[in-house]
Amino acid sequence: MLSALRRSRNYKYLALGTVGIGIFGSVVDHGSVNIALPTIADGFATDLPTVQWVVIAYTLTISALLLPMGRLSDLVGRKRIYIAGMAVFVGGAVLAGWSTSLPLLILARLLQGCGAGMTQGTGMAIITSSFPSEERGKAIGLLMTTVGVGMIAGPAVGGLLVDALGWRAVFIAAVPIGLTGLTAGWLVLQEPPGDREDPGRSPAFDWPGAALSTSALVAFLLGMTNGYRFGWESPPVLAALLAFVALMAAFVLWELRTPSPMLDLRLFRRRSFSLGVSANSLAFLGGSAVLVLMPFYLQKVLGFTPGEAGLITVPGAVCMALTGPISGRLSDRYGTRWFTVGGLALSTTALFLFSRLTNSSPLYYVMIGIVLQNTGMGVFYSPNTSSVLSTVERSRYGVVSAFLNLVRNASNLTSVALGTAIVTATMGSLGYEPSLEAVSNGGADGVTAAFSSGLRNTFLVLGCLLAIGVALSSLTSERLPDRAAGVRSGA
Repeated sequence: MLSALRRSRNYKYLALGTVGIGIFGSVVDHGSVNIALPTIADGFATDLPTVQWVVIAYTLTISALLLPMGRLSDLVGRKRIYIAGMAVFVGGAVLAGWSTSLPLLILARLLQGCGAGMTQGTGMAIITSSFPSEERGKAIGLLMTTVGVGMIAGPAVGGLLVDALGWRAVFIAAVPIGLTGLTAGWLVLQEPPGDREDPGRSPAFDWPGAALSTSALVAFLLGMTNGYRFGWESPPVLAALLAFVALMAAFVLWELRTPSPMLDLRLFRRRSFSLGVSANSLAFLGGSAVLVLMPFYLQKVLGFTPGEAGLITVPGAVCMALTGPISGRLSDRYGTRWFTVGGLALSTTALFLFSRLTNSSPLYYVMIGIVLQNTGMGVFYSPNTSSVLSTVERSRYGVVSAFLNLVRNASNLTSVALGTAIVTATMGSLGYEPSLEAVSNGGADGVTAAFSSGLRNTFLVLGCLLAIGVALSSLTSERLPDRAAGVRSGA
């Protein structure tokens, strides 16, 4: 019966549902843990900056392992890596739920991050290789819907669990979801020979490249995470950023010389690949800071409660979840270029609207910007990812999908660091304490006015970055799907 399911015409949807369970669980887990952080801090009698390492350790581990796990999945099989990742994630959730100290909880989150890095590095590749190339955008869009629903459900579920059962319930709740995804993956997923890179010659795994890329990413993420806390000129931050530059240079030199590279840098010679990746990076670099800075504005400037601020952002998440599959399906039929251009143009418009915010901006103005920004990302992401994957061979889907996830994560963190730096620098130049804590602590009208001025500067800069992304997306070349052949040529 299982073999019949795998051979059925509906296998692509079975694979999508299987991977969707794991992706949904990971997104819900992340949102739930963020909500639980204050309660965890109280439980271990520590401060919020210290307990934030529960999230930072998780994010660092995922980002560091994405590229190695994506490459490994291309060599040994994506199903193997995905299932192993689900098992490690569940094990980490159990350990986190029963942690008796904060160091043990952080260790458990490191373990969960290892599992999530393995699943995120392979999940997209499994889905895109299960659908024919002329339906790739639709598949990615449906996955975006899963992510959008998880983004909405995560904070709500986390809040209910923390209120009813305590913070440990947030981690324990991930166990049944993870076990369901693990079982479904074992029973449903398959590994076609064409999805592995030259299985006959067994290319070697690039251990030096993995070590260099992991070390470079950890140095970069640590530097960007701590820059606005310790100061960009502080010795630890400067050392981390200099180490990143040195390690990245060594990685590039090694990858160009080794016969079996972690990431074949020659892919950047393909015009649509390099332009698509650049637009992807600028999209998240320009838009991610909104997710962190807008709650401060809604709560501390406009005076909404945390619950009200959360509800205000829901329509945007719903729009992203709805427009993702629609844009993906239409881009399969009409091509990806103008959907990526249009999506980024909407997000750019939203940021320029945000650059006019004041201490008394009406709520409808803010919500229009939130809806436009999220709709733009929903329209952009599926066609952009489909466009990039159309330029590479199926046997490289694992490492390229992982690379795109890595670009997204690094750009998210850089966007938050850049936005925070601009806001705090503006506040300092106006004579106020240059920190978001000054806003969180309920400063006077002058503090909120300085913060709003910083927001305007931030969103203006980020809007300009997104405008560059619009220009790059318009330069990509593409070929419409050949439905008769069922393949799509790379550009």
